[in-house]
Amino acid sequence: MQTIDYKDFDKIELRVGTIMKVERFEKARKPAYKIWIDLGKEFGLKKSSAQVTFYYKPEELIGRQVVCVCNFAPRQIADFMSEILVTGFSDEEGNIILASVERKVPNGARLH
Repeated sequence: MQTIDYKDFDKIELRVGTIMKVERFEKARKPAYKIWIDLGKEFGLKKSSAQVTFYYKPEELIGRQVVCVCNFAPRQIADFMSEILVTGFSDEEGNIILASVERKVPNGARLH
């Protein structure tokens, strides 16, 4: 594993946001959702495509706080522009479990 210093880590904008809206992403190659996340006043509402359909139903995601990478370049996925990356961990079969916070924090709060 390559080591980095704090300046490298500090370049990554890892922020928390609340999932506000979820739709099935029918045009995605792999099962996915279109997700709209409120990242607070500074960042606003951002969109992401996330392959989290194995463990989560759309209605279960609403109101959940998740950790996002906010400073990747936007990425076109089919007919949808993904603006942020929702983070998670793979289980033994490669299904994603979302990274979230233990307690509610303000939307847009930065991971330290």
